[in-house]
Amino acid sequence: MKKYFAILCTLLLIVSCKTTDRVKKVKKDDGIITFKFVQLNDVYEIAPMGDGKYGGMARVAHVVDSIKKVEPNTYLFMAGDFLNPSLLGTIKYNGERIYGKQMIEVMNAMDFELVTFGNHEFDISEEALQQRLNESNFYWTSANVFQQLEDGPRSFHFERGGDTIYIPETYTINMMDADSTKVEVGFFSVTLPSNPRDYVYYSDVMLEAGSAYSALQSQQVDIIMGLTHVEISEDIEIAKKFADISFIMGGHEHNNMLKEVGNTKIAKADANAKTIYIHTFTFNKNDNYLKIDSKLFPIDDKIAEKPSVKAIVDKWNTILTTEIKQVVESPNEVIYYAKPPLDGTDSANRGIQTNLGDIITQAMALSFKESVDAALVNGGSIRIDDMLEGDITSLDIFRVLPFGGSVLKVDIKGSLLKEVLDYGKEYAGTGAYLQRYNIREGSRGAWLLEGNYIDDETVYKVAFSDFLLKGYDIPFLTPENEGVLKVYEPTKEENAHDIRKAIIVYLKSLKK
Repeated sequence: MKKYFAILCTLLLIVSCKTTDRVKKVKKDDGIITFKFVQLNDVYEIAPMGDGKYGGMARVAHVVDSIKKVEPNTYLFMAGDFLNPSLLGTIKYNGERIYGKQMIEVMNAMDFELVTFGNHEFDISEEALQQRLNESNFYWTSANVFQQLEDGPRSFHFERGGDTIYIPETYTINMMDADSTKVEVGFFSVTLPSNPRDYVYYSDVMLEAGSAYSALQSQQVDIIMGLTHVEISEDIEIAKKFADISFIMGGHEHNNMLKEVGNTKIAKADANAKTIYIHTFTFNKNDNYLKIDSKLFPIDDKIAEKPSVKAIVDKWNTILTTEIKQVVESPNEVIYYAKPPLDGTDSANRGIQTNLGDIITQAMALSFKESVDAALVNGGSIRIDDMLEGDITSLDIFRVLPFGGSVLKVDIKGSLLKEVLDYGKEYAGTGAYLQRYNIREGSRGAWLLEGNYIDDETVYKVAFSDFLLKGYDIPFLTPENEGVLKVYEPTKEENAHDIRKAIIVYLKSLKK
């Protein structure tokens, strides 16, 4: 970690010396200006994670403040996915679910400049999103995401100071340094349409990126940049198609990357502020040359926390801990070591059997005193959309399954069980895809349970997440279906009463 602080200190010293030199030696505009952008993306948790070892927005705030002390032209950006998913966001507080309120409060205190929508911003309701927009003190931009109304799509908006402000398709920042060198940086933003909602209209990513790019060119800004939340392949395509884009700060992948495509650089930091990117730009207006120096900076427990931001984080953490302790006594206890990482990503759990799905369903099967034949949970229940690696705490399991619920033991006819499995397979890519225990698909597409073909007339005991029996994901799977012969609901004393407790107990048993 010392080498990272050495890098940061060197960066700050260089900036400090240059600023001092300008004051002493430069009496007029020299045509050269330096500025810094700090980039985050895909941040779901405001508090440190991994038993406090990495992440934490109060730590990020401390780093940003340290940079700003010597380089006033420092700005903070979020490249989408910050309102959801989070464990805290699913908890009810003052009668309503928090749904990202904690993140907005923290980000306001950190003085973010600009954010864009990630696909997960639309996990929450239209009403909740509007509340978060109204609460934000920073700016938003998007060229391809609009609010779907009865009379057609319209830009999302927020209320500020009694005014209605519509989210623009482009955004500009004007900066000036100590010797009065000025620069105007123009931003555009696009978001991948991976989370369709009735209240959201997604316009074509490439079409709108091109339109916003042309608008910035017509404004004759000095530098064009992207703040995007799309797959890296789309970022690369944008960079290839629109050559005057100097830089793209992107999100969505969760893993850090820095790529160069022609004259364009593309950067993405690690999710949940495990790292941030510190981009230093030096622009020479005399020859229209932009130098970019990007440093990936880890956020860990060796970094101090900004007290004012930490106070907000602590307030929300108290609310969270109080709620979790109703299920487990020690939320931060390490219960498992994940190597290889457990795959909690949406794309995997809604399309293939994952190692995390294996653990969840095995835990469900073992949550009853008497054995069951199989276990099923809908992939959409897994909400963490991240990889779990290294030390795993009880709190992490709550992050995986924030909505909880019980495990039901169901006597189900084989004919209906096959219909359920077929439906999950047919709807791969959605939350209805099923993670399974003791069931696999045979070579000819038939379903096998413990190596034997499922028989239509046989009655099987299957552990289901209670959500599945409500018919939301699989419409015909309800207690009223004739193929459901018996449903056992666990008592509060049983591990099956809360699926998360069942998993925690199971993982603890693996450590022994």
